[in-house]
Amino acid sequence: MLPCMLSGAKTASKLLQITHKYGPCSTRKKGTTKIPSLHQILLEDQIRVKYLNHKTSNGHATKFQDSAVSLPANSGDSLGTGNYVVNIGIGTPKQEFTVIFDTGSDLTWIQCQPCVVQCYSQKDTIFNPSSSSTYSNISCGSNACKQLQSATGNSRSCSTACIYQIAYGDGSYSVGYFARDKLTLSSSDVFPKFRFGCGENNNGLFGTADGLLGLGRNKVSTVSQTATTYGKNFSYCLPSSTSSTGFLAFGSQAGSASSIASYTPLITNSTYPSFYFLNMTGISVGGKDLAISPSVFTTSGTIIDSGTVITRLAPAAYSPLKSAFSEGMTQYPTAPAYSILDTCYNLTGYSTVTVPNIVLHFGGGTDLNVDISGILVQASSYQYCLAFAGNSADTDLGILGNMQQHTFEVFYNVVGGKLGFGAGACS
Repeated sequence: MLPCMLSGAKTASKLLQITHKYGPCSTRKKGTTKIPSLHQILLEDQIRVKYLNHKTSNGHATKFQDSAVSLPANSGDSLGTGNYVVNIGIGTPKQEFTVIFDTGSDLTWIQCQPCVVQCYSQKDTIFNPSSSSTYSNISCGSNACKQLQSATGNSRSCSTACIYQIAYGDGSYSVGYFARDKLTLSSSDVFPKFRFGCGENNNGLFGTADGLLGLGRNKVSTVSQTATTYGKNFSYCLPSSTSSTGFLAFGSQAGSASSIASYTPLITNSTYPSFYFLNMTGISVGGKDLAISPSVFTTSGTIIDSGTVITRLAPAAYSPLKSAFSEGMTQYPTAPAYSILDTCYNLTGYSTVTVPNIVLHFGGGTDLNVDISGILVQASSYQYCLAFAGNSADTDLGILGNMQQHTFEVFYNVVGGKLGFGAGACS
């Protein structure tokens, strides 16, 4: 199989190819952005986790402050967006954009001309609304404009056209017009009046991506706006390496790339309705269930998030996981901790390594047998670390990160209130 080609036989229209943002299959301009180190990725991952916990503990998103934002221009991976990109089309005639998809965000936005304050350097030509015959601004007093506050956590006064503003936990932000235009996912999948943010003031840790595709549960998300066509069904497969590709599928294509034997309920949380909550019930290491009280997982709840890299567990769950994994790795020399990863090994000189398998258990009898790429992460030339981290407190939000979702088709049946994991959907 040719590298950077979609694995499997799926070529249908409702399917978008996923690549790692900084991998060789990415369509970013080569050499335009410094590829971040794992250390930088983990630092930014931790900022995202703090941001998600801030949203759930305070009930709102980070507030926007125009004068308080000052960010480096050569930042690494994005915060609040994740590591995986897809291509979409906006406007008439269609202009193509590379956006990072995120199940932890709702609003879709791209950078737009004129950049009245500033725009960061991106891969593609910045969208020009005046070049699209189907573009229109959303009016200030419309119901669509009123939905913005719940989607972004911010409200902004306006007189004629609806203005959006969204800020992420590290100070990254986008501000501009809330607008309508044609969204094109394929030649046969076109949505004429898609609502999105046309950002004229943007800065932050977005790398060279053109914007963000929001896949949360809010009414302004892509999932909700395409519901009459796709029925709020979507799935994705995140590849295990930067040299492979996965997919993002909608509608009838979702869930068809793998055999999904069982589902776990998607829990509706009225306080935080945009997130996808799961009922995590336990963990097994090397075929043995860990002695973790079920209340450990229900204290703060667990969400699945495509934009968080490393899975976060309550200390009362992470501690027994770390101990059991360490017992299964006693034949290998330990190595120093690396950033937030505190269980590391020196695997220099080993041609083969036997790693204890890790299975995450969820309500409904659904198990996620974590791929090896989601168990050990290479931190340096010799250093390999357990790819899980403990939260600061048991009350912090549990998060199933994207590394532990590698190679599985993750199927979201939002109307049916369930989520499935299908093994071996991409490599």
